[in-house]
Amino acid sequence: MTPDGARSAATGTPRRWLVLGVLCLAVFTTMVDTSIVNVALPSLVRELGASTHDLLWIVDSYNLVFASLVLAAGSLSDRYGRKGALILGLAVFGLASAAGSMGSDSTQLVVARSVMGVGAAIVFPATLSIITNVFTDRTERATAIGVWGATTGLAVAFGPITGGWLLEHFWWGSIFLAMAPVALVALVLVALAVPTSRDPAAPRLDQRGFFLSITGLGALVFTIIEAPGVGWTSPRTLLGFAVAAVIITLFVVVEHRTEEPMLDVSLFKNARFSAASGSVAVAFFALFGFMFLVAQYMQFALGYSPFSTGIRTLPVAMAVGVTSVIGTQLAVRLGNKLVVASGLSVMTIGFLWISTDLATTPYLTIAAQMVVMGIGIGLTSAPATEAIMGVVPPEKAGVGSAVNDATRELGGTLGVAVIGSVFVSLYAASFDDLSAARVPEEAVSVAQESIGAAQAIANGVPGGAMSDAGQAILQAANTGFFDGFAAGCLVAAGVTFLGAIAAGILLPARPIVHAADLVEVTG
Repeated sequence: MTPDGARSAATGTPRRWLVLGVLCLAVFTTMVDTSIVNVALPSLVRELGASTHDLLWIVDSYNLVFASLVLAAGSLSDRYGRKGALILGLAVFGLASAAGSMGSDSTQLVVARSVMGVGAAIVFPATLSIITNVFTDRTERATAIGVWGATTGLAVAFGPITGGWLLEHFWWGSIFLAMAPVALVALVLVALAVPTSRDPAAPRLDQRGFFLSITGLGALVFTIIEAPGVGWTSPRTLLGFAVAAVIITLFVVVEHRTEEPMLDVSLFKNARFSAASGSVAVAFFALFGFMFLVAQYMQFALGYSPFSTGIRTLPVAMAVGVTSVIGTQLAVRLGNKLVVASGLSVMTIGFLWISTDLATTPYLTIAAQMVVMGIGIGLTSAPATEAIMGVVPPEKAGVGSAVNDATRELGGTLGVAVIGSVFVSLYAASFDDLSAARVPEEAVSVAQESIGAAQAIANGVPGGAMSDAGQAILQAANTGFFDGFAAGCLVAAGVTFLGAIAAGILLPARPIVHAADLVEVTG
């Protein structure tokens, strides 16, 4: 195995920790955008008139583009240089963030978020692949990946806090405009501090693999996003899944037969690689689905302001940050199997507990629940990522990182779609019997779109929220919201429980280190 430029330049020198700090800033910049959007969802309902379906697309347009492009972007960064990819990705992300702040409706915001997803798809695999090449000792690399994972926890905190403060002082677009200068700072630091890094034996461009990966993942994620609106068993949804399955199957066949493939699909025969990837997908399925609901829960059901909501998400963020670092160290000592399976089990307990929440639940109880959930995420995500990157040869780290990122986004997108679909179905069903209260059918239709819309309709009916019609709308909205919220949490708990069982059975405990590479054994 030929060491690349990053390994020879940084191994054994203090500079590798400076490089890690810069890479974490780049990840932080793009990751904040995910959590900052969640806290703005109620504001988008009020100021842009966004429906629940619009909110799903505002959240998932970023995920759709990210998941579609990340495999191709990771391969290109290996081939043409990871530092250049970071600079390009941060530039695209920063410009799209500035453009998003000037949008005037949901459609324009969805377009801007899609371009942000392009930038993030370029940034994410490059950061993790550089870490893998800079930190060649497994213990140090585990610590570095833990810090990289902890950055996600910090982003979860700073996104809602920063977004909440901006929303209380400025217009909704400020949450996007504020990210542009941060991206610029990260870009400059990357240019100054990060060493050049690429695969010295990069194969020729796999054009068929690029096309099939983008279209296959894009078709899959698009179908998942649209399924809640058109029905999971509708002909359109079934056709979409069939098309995605055919394209992805063709991708696997083509990559298997290609002499120099974009992705070595035989990696998925490795239990460590495939089981760890599945664990990451499960964790982010639950996390993204929950984050979609919790901002609305705190603002609409509990009455917190956007800034207060951000402050109150600190427990989950700090728990993720601390346990991401601890979790990777435990994985080196105790094995990935035990740590990852335990993390998913803890997430299951957390979601079962959260499903009992009501409008009267004290915040200290909610904070304790978020700590439990955050511990579970930290013990799952970072150790599973360390397992994935331990299988991939360092010169191919961009593609390995891209697989990790793709599973995160696919899991998260599916989580928002499935949990959001369960929530929307139960919420809308709560308005089925309002005829006795003489609520106009048009008002019911609007109220079914979101709890924020229901509150606005209740205040707008004759007599306001205290009238019989207003009270009936509010009662239906509150009942439907908490029924949907509880059901969504139970779905998340079920998925993480099954994930814990799968990790306990399928995920090997440790890799064996050979002189040339890291390969897999049972154990």
